Amino acid sequence: MRLMVSLENHGFITRMADGRYQLASEVMRLNAVYQETLDLERHVMPRLHHLAEQSGETASFYVRHGAYRMCQYRVNSSHSLRLNLQPGDMRPMDEAAGAQALRAPYQIGIALHKPYYSKGATDPHAASMALPIYGAQHELMGALVISGPASRLTEQYAESLRQMFFEAARDLMRSLGFKPANLEPESVQ
Repeated sequence: MRLMVSLENHGFITRMADGRYQLASEVMRLNAVYQETLDLERHVMPRLHHLAEQSGETASFYVRHGAYRMCQYRVNSSHSLRLNLQPGDMRPMDEAAGAQALRAPYQIGIALHKPYYSKGATDPHAASMALPIYGAQHELMGALVISGPASRLTEQYAESLRQMFFEAARDLMRSLGFKPANLEPESVQ
């Protein structure tokens, strides 16, 4: 009980007329401070380096920008044959895997058992796989994408990367404060 009184005195909770408690404005203020200080790059870049190293392909993080998707962060493949795209470049919201992930409604995106995969959607010689990334308020933060030449990033190769890709996406979402009860899809095997 002393804890509840202390939380109430500091503006974290409010006692309602019927005796129940609810969160108070101080919690919202702290959330706003947290959101302002969240350095997305600090969370995303280590995961992109890991994905690029493990897959051998380019790893990117895309955000929705109106009718386009924008490459916000990118770690290029070590292969000399790779896609030529830099942070800040815009692409259409077409049928590419990254665009599909950015269009996925929350309930569908969080229940995925397989990453989105596309081949030839934006470029006839490119393939990509993507997963939507959600933040602390279950808001869409962006899409984690692995891309490369279609001759290397085949559906079979993408399938072999699935477990590692889901682990990286879950790790990124956890670091962004995402805490659903079902963060671990049962069928990711």
